[in-house]
Amino acid sequence: MPGELRLIFAGTPDFAAHALRALADSRHRLLAVYTQPDRPAGRGRKLQASPVKLFAQQRGIAVYQPDSFKSDDARQQLADLKPDLMVVAAYGLILPQAVLDIPRLGCINIHASLLPRWRGAAPIQRAILAGDDRSGVTIMQMAAGLDTGDMLLKKECPIEAADTASTLHDRLAALGADAVIEAIERLVANHVTAEPQDPALATYANKLQKAEAVLDWAQPAPQLARQVRAFNPWPVAYTPYQGNNLRVWDAHALGEQSCVKVNKPAGCVIAASQHGIDVATGDGVLRITRLQLPGGKPLAAKDFVNAHDMTSVCFNV
Repeated sequence: MPGELRLIFAGTPDFAAHALRALADSRHRLLAVYTQPDRPAGRGRKLQASPVKLFAQQRGIAVYQPDSFKSDDARQQLADLKPDLMVVAAYGLILPQAVLDIPRLGCINIHASLLPRWRGAAPIQRAILAGDDRSGVTIMQMAAGLDTGDMLLKKECPIEAADTASTLHDRLAALGADAVIEAIERLVANHVTAEPQDPALATYANKLQKAEAVLDWAQPAPQLARQVRAFNPWPVAYTPYQGNNLRVWDAHALGEQSCVKVNKPAGCVIAASQHGIDVATGDGVLRITRLQLPGGKPLAAKDFVNAHDMTSVCFNV
């Protein structure tokens, strides 16, 4: 078929699987899929295949899972496939320059931010945590640096007030799948202009750490609400409570129109009702609407309040 490209795809999580599906359904020839080796998961620590591997197996696409591309054998295996283009999305392995040079058209990456903002491992969560009002995806030509390559296509979407990392992830995954197909067609038609990134505008989305998830009640309520949304579904914001870590899945800052008077120290519950658990913060009130004790299921705040007296609770700060 004229203009048909021989593609290799490299990715691992669900975000990448969305793009893989779009490529598998496209007019181009998908030669093989690269994904990280199976990892132990769950309570039984059984080896679990990645979402990308599971989809590839369903479609009968060859799957390769090297530990790295440091060996000559791994690089030669890729070269023997004679790809025109390699598409990468949240692969999780570093591709050395020797690998980037193998495909005729190089390697392109689907990155879940509007580069050069939020280069790095956790762009979705960092955008929410920082209070950004918009996000998007960037299709870039891969280079040796960390997300430093020239930008080929950008697609923008708003970050809504109630967005969690989970909901924004799903929208960006769908947007990325559409964008990479458009970018490939532009490459085929030679209608793409590579735009260099301005390094002066770059910010870095460091990998999430569990220690970041603890709620510091001395912080303002809007910041705490962003923390709850950014760390949903992982690692999930939490606060110490009766010797346990109480996980906070959903919460929002109460606006000035709520007329709530804060007369307790930060971290103390000022009200608990069917509407939520209202907690004093360093500035304003955070209303918790869904939470979870260790070993239990996430509960709506109204159900939690029915089983626990919160009237005199003051979370450890």
